Amino acid sequence: MTPAVCIIVWEPCILDCKLKDTETGSKVNEWIGVHVPSQMCVSRCLQCVGRSLAVLALICMLSNVLLLLPQLKIHFLLEGHVTREATWATGLWASGLMVLFGARSILFSSRTKGCCAFRTQMLRQVLSSSLCLLAASICCLVSVTGLVQGPLCLYNATTGPTWDVPLKPDPDNLTLYLYNRTLWSVCLQPHSVVEWNIVLFSVMGVASLLQAILCASNVLNSLLGMIVGPGLCKNQVTPTPPPQGP
Repeated sequence: MTPAVCIIVWEPCILDCKLKDTETGSKVNEWIGVHVPSQMCVSRCLQCVGRSLAVLALICMLSNVLLLLPQLKIHFLLEGHVTREATWATGLWASGLMVLFGARSILFSSRTKGCCAFRTQMLRQVLSSSLCLLAASICCLVSVTGLVQGPLCLYNATTGPTWDVPLKPDPDNLTLYLYNRTLWSVCLQPHSVVEWNIVLFSVMGVASLLQAILCASNVLNSLLGMIVGPGLCKNQVTPTPPPQGP
């Protein structure tokens, strides 16, 4: 009986086992077993995560820019009449640029070939994804803070029209303005700034939260890639030769 070598071939999400004649080098036209679904699709997962992070980063950047331009007018920003959390611009530099660079690195790593190069890239992914996770978490925290505190607006105080944050939580009253729509009319300028802030801070908060989840999953995926390599590095498994007859 001609000895054969069982070669494990790692394709995206498919694990196959071929037979190859060790004497002639020709492939035997048979497959051992059936296609086995694989849970180790590291490269494909990296592409999915990278593209998703890029889209979410653009959403955060656009939301932060709009928060800086109430009524789509720049004079509020120039006069300093913009909500404090919006001026921190975490949607631009944190969940925006930092995550975009991380997404670019992730997409580049998904094309890396070779065991050593692949594992080196996976180590870099752990570090870059951790930084992106921190950046996205900061943006999410700032978005929630801006949503809870309420917008900076012009309202009628006891001393006359004043620019301040009239809807911020009161220690004596734990009811948030988010649940009391009648309070929204307190803000006179910019027009509809309460709705503007609620929508945009909510969008930016949800997008950055999704970024944080994706980055955390990519850290685990990269650690997995460091352990198993690119498709088990196409390991070759040689079965035990049959016993020789007397």
